[in-house]
Amino acid sequence: MDVALLGRAAEQETVARLLASARLGRGGALVLAGEPGVGKTALLADALDRAGREPGSGAGVRVLAATPAEVEQDLPFAALQSLLLPALRLLDDIPAPQAAELGAALSLRSGGGRDRFAIGAATLSLLSRYAEDGPVVVVLDDVHWADRPSVDALVFAARRVRDDPIAVLVAGRSGELPEAVRGLPTIDLAGLAPDAAALLLAAAFPAGPAREPDALYRETGGNPLALLELAAEPADDATAGGDTAGLPHTLPARLQRAFARRLETLPGTARAVALVAALSGGDLRLTRATCRRLDLDPAGLDDAERDGLLTVGDGHVAFRHPLLRSVVYGATDREVRRRAHLALADELAGVDADRRAWHLAAAATGLDEGVAKLLDGVGARAAERTAFTVAATALERGARLSPEPENAHARLVAAARAAWAGGQPARALALLDEAEPPAGTRSAAGAALRATVAMRAGSVRDGLDLLERAADLASPDDQVLLLAEACRASMYLVDTAALRRVEERLDAALPRVTDPVSQAVGLASSGASGVLLGRDATSRLRDAVALLAEHADPLAHPAALPWIMLAPLFLRDADAGAELRALVDEVRSRVGVGALPDVLFHVARDQATTDAWERAAANYDEAARLARETGQGGELAMALAGLAWLDSRAGRGAACREHAADAARLCRERSMLFGLIWSELALGDLELSEGESRAAAVRLTTLASTLDELGVRDPDLHPGPELVDALLRTGRDAEAREVAERFAEAAEATGRAWTRGRAERALGLVAADDGLDERFENALAWHGRTRDVFERARTRLAFGMRLRRSGRRVDARVHLRDALGTFDDLGAQVWAATTRTELEATGEKVAPREGVGPGALTPQELQVCLLLAEGRTTRETAAALFLSPKTVEYHLRKVYTRLGIHSREELAVVLRDAR
Repeated sequence: MDVALLGRAAEQETVARLLASARLGRGGALVLAGEPGVGKTALLADALDRAGREPGSGAGVRVLAATPAEVEQDLPFAALQSLLLPALRLLDDIPAPQAAELGAALSLRSGGGRDRFAIGAATLSLLSRYAEDGPVVVVLDDVHWADRPSVDALVFAARRVRDDPIAVLVAGRSGELPEAVRGLPTIDLAGLAPDAAALLLAAAFPAGPAREPDALYRETGGNPLALLELAAEPADDATAGGDTAGLPHTLPARLQRAFARRLETLPGTARAVALVAALSGGDLRLTRATCRRLDLDPAGLDDAERDGLLTVGDGHVAFRHPLLRSVVYGATDREVRRRAHLALADELAGVDADRRAWHLAAAATGLDEGVAKLLDGVGARAAERTAFTVAATALERGARLSPEPENAHARLVAAARAAWAGGQPARALALLDEAEPPAGTRSAAGAALRATVAMRAGSVRDGLDLLERAADLASPDDQVLLLAEACRASMYLVDTAALRRVEERLDAALPRVTDPVSQAVGLASSGASGVLLGRDATSRLRDAVALLAEHADPLAHPAALPWIMLAPLFLRDADAGAELRALVDEVRSRVGVGALPDVLFHVARDQATTDAWERAAANYDEAARLARETGQGGELAMALAGLAWLDSRAGRGAACREHAADAARLCRERSMLFGLIWSELALGDLELSEGESRAAAVRLTTLASTLDELGVRDPDLHPGPELVDALLRTGRDAEAREVAERFAEAAEATGRAWTRGRAERALGLVAADDGLDERFENALAWHGRTRDVFERARTRLAFGMRLRRSGRRVDARVHLRDALGTFDDLGAQVWAATTRTELEATGEKVAPREGVGPGALTPQELQVCLLLAEGRTTRETAAALFLSPKTVEYHLRKVYTRLGIHSREELAVVLRDAR
């Protein structure tokens, strides 16, 4: 009987199910949480032992395991390197960009990282490759002491191993679990039940414990470690308390005292050597070398080993329990600790610059610019490897040691920037508040960072105010970039007064700009502002598109990235932006995961205004998925609003309403009226397509009034043509005519083909029979200058309906057939059904088209197919979508079955024909 596992049958069974599932090819993750000493490590050891003994598992089950120490918390990717060490020989088997990222992160290869999430994607690829040779169990104990970048990378991978033979087990202290692991399935380990506690004590103390068992149970809550440690303690000593400075407070003070008493029995030299071992992270060679510098006899380890406090072997010192390391440190005199840190720093000179800097910082007793500069180096090296949270800690510590206020300020702002890049917005703001109070911001960098945090993780309104403040402090080129982002914020808020104010500042700043990329971004944002304010900004947008195509590198100029797609979108022209679209296609494989939601959203929006609806749905879906995982609420809201708009056109009523509701909730939280308007447009058009004309008229009328109140003059956001249709269907002809004429007047002012085509359709709907041909022909001519085939089909449907109702059935069929073909090709099911009914009303019989081909696939299945059809390998496709190769193969098998094909060649043909 293993006494360490008494009373843990239920937990053992849960872990065993995870391992059994992984052996069958279905992976997963599990977190074991509990206070120190509750038995997490014992449960992990049992799981690994059972995995090795399971019939049929044999040597095929391999283990990747790591147990970090406190001293490794600020060493970039220390835990991940320990964990992946046996698998690193396969690094070149994963896609080259990922191999380069992971190699750089682990200091195996030169180069810097581009995105902290890229390391997680590479970790997934490496684990999947390692698991191709048999089931794998990944174990990370004491996760609360692992460096944050390692935890983020492992969790990113753990969420995606469901189609791989990989089981991920993580253990850590309750209340101290890193935020990243909190969303994984978790077992909360409590103390043992009274009967199990009694069995544990009976097995450990055959002659009976020194303490009364019931009282002992009440004091410990059934914690196994506390039970065993305190059972031999005299009652008066065990409850006496004592100094627990520096010790964890998650266990009763009595247990802390018990560990301290064990240390007190050691000679002073042995305690000092144990301290060095704790600070050395258990490295036996480093421990012995440092002891020699301190004139300590390393044989002191033998005393501690005989006392059962630690074990020595295989070049490593292992403490009996991780808590002992904390007790050793906390119970040692501060000056003794300082000397040990300095000796370790001397020993690490020329060997490990980062660890040397940390030890010098720990030994510092006052301000020290020299040590602060060393920590600057630690931060820079960590940031190069995308270990941004480590960089933030180093820079923050350097700021605390800075004698000069200006240096302290600069380091705190840099630390805040690193914390934000590492996914810690609250920490970033706290550091900024310390560097410069919000009301007294004195640097463009600080204000710009505050604005970025607000825009992406908080209030867009606050972000707008901060961007304008930052622009006051910036150079002309940077000022234009900040004001361009302020324009975007104003657009999301639909604050036309702010938009006018920012646009005026932008136009005043543009003549002073020298950088062509800044000039292009400024022109694009000024042009987009003009569109929303109802002006003809065509020439300015065309100039921006040309400059962006010539000068913008999306990776070298991240501020230009959103405008590469926004400028063509605001033009709505069939010819403009072809070079930029090709550039964005290239960006997908180069940009980091953190930037992808915004990129994919704009790509999807562009595709949704063409015939590439399936691609648009797949990109919207992926943008939403990645935005959720990377904590980007604004990007998630807009992706969902875009999905609702596309769902409406495609006739997916339930999905449209669900996505619109989720988008509206997120948009209200962030005052993002733009997303709310999109959601309302989607719902109104959906009601119109479903025959709910009165409901559509009410919703669209309300939306039109709201836009008027907000001062929005962009007819592309106005539901004019749809409202005209709804009003006519409800018998409100005069109102419909008034709306059509007002919309046409606004459309003419913009000069854009897309808008003019919709306006002419609205006028055609209300025209007299003898004037309808001219209006609809004009509309079709304008549509021919755009890429939006759906709007053209809507116009042909409206034209055919008017012709049929005026008795011209033969003429009507021409337009209705064309509209039906387009709607069927797009997958606009409800509009196709309406067109089919109209066509049959002309006397023509039409067979319904079944939903087959790519339109029958899920968004993720379609993304997999599209990338494979482009010639990518399974691994390259998995890397591009941040999935495991097994998941790609799983989707591909489903696609083959659904489409009735058997090869990638056939898949390419199906996609080509559908396109």
